[in-house]
Amino acid sequence: MTPSLETVNPSTPARIATVARLARLIWREHYSPIIGAAQVEYMLAKFQSEEAIGSALAAGQEYWLLRVDGEPAGYLGLAPDPKEAEACQLSKIYVRAERRGGGWGRMLLQKAEERAAAWDRPVLWLTVNRHNTESLRWYQRRGFRVREEVVAEIGGGFVMDDYRLEKSVEGPDR
Repeated sequence: MTPSLETVNPSTPARIATVARLARLIWREHYSPIIGAAQVEYMLAKFQSEEAIGSALAAGQEYWLLRVDGEPAGYLGLAPDPKEAEACQLSKIYVRAERRGGGWGRMLLQKAEERAAAWDRPVLWLTVNRHNTESLRWYQRRGFRVREEVVAEIGGGFVMDDYRLEKSVEGPDR
């Protein structure tokens, strides 16, 4: 299987559309049993739509599209944390269900770690729903540790009930 990682930026609207389609596919399948279909649809519109992705890119977030054998298989979104000088936020890392278990998530995580190190940000963090046990285990096997519980209202009457996970990454001079 031949993988590739492609950057997504405002000048690649076709890639933005591909990421938004992947988000709909992955989120509906994976998150509906965890948080319910209504919250999934709300979060897709608010955080994973073409418009939301375009806004995130304009604000400095990086997106990477994973293709396996030429087909979209997953994506990654990350950015230096504007509030924590030492940290990089891994805001999105998703792989299609039929591609999980093939090392593609590890490949995306490795890209996130490389970018964090390049930015000289030795802490990589993300939030994971507290009931998403499969993903929590996956991150913990890769060195992430729970730092805190985070409950955040996101509008529409919905709440994100997450753990904040962190991991140290090596920088260029570390």
